[in-house]
Amino acid sequence: GLFASLIPIFLLVALFGWLIERFVLSFLNNRPLDTILATWGVGIMLQQGVRLMVGGELRYVKMPELLSSSTEVLGVQVSLYRIFLLGMAVALFGLTWLLMNRTTVGMKLRAIIQDRSIAASFGVNSRRIYGLTFAYGAGLAGLAGALVSPLKSVSPEMGTTYVVDAFMVVVLGGVQSLIGTVASAFILGELSGAIAFLQNDTVAKAIVLLAIVVLIRFKLQGMFSARVRA
Repeated sequence: GLFASLIPIFLLVALFGWLIERFVLSFLNNRPLDTILATWGVGIMLQQGVRLMVGGELRYVKMPELLSSSTEVLGVQVSLYRIFLLGMAVALFGLTWLLMNRTTVGMKLRAIIQDRSIAASFGVNSRRIYGLTFAYGAGLAGLAGALVSPLKSVSPEMGTTYVVDAFMVVVLGGVQSLIGTVASAFILGELSGAIAFLQNDTVAKAIVLLAIVVLIRFKLQGMFSARVRA
């Protein structure tokens, strides 16, 4: 069942993410382009590994019966499962915000983001913090894949279509602002949906991508970049 699998999925994917960070990405510090290429390559190898082990045919995950119906919201029929997904997204955002702002690990991570050398002078182990952060992010990605599976057919390449959208969200929101990431996801989602309604999905993606390119040209740090004390 979907609900019973969420915690094991998070833990297993988080462990796998920690291994990737520990034995691959930790050797590519301060080399962002190499890091992007390495993670992309690992993703391709994982896709092909899954294809070789279990096949590449589409698989289907049964939607929980409790959430298989729909309800009316402001005169529009909305799937209960999509409402559940929105609730999960809000809950995970709240948990991540608490981890970033109310825990020792989050404080150390924010210190490393602002100035790694000064954080190290205070005894912060940046390698350990990076590993935990990447593991947590990987676990969230695993949860996202599991939660979206009842809406999409499951295949080795199912996450590829979300890579460009996720990249644009990070570029628009800035890498140092959690609130900015959520705000940029909302802005891009609404903008893309509105353009797709008026035109089509292809035109929507092209216009949004062009807007991101223009933004990068004039505001490299994104719209919601965090202020850092000098």
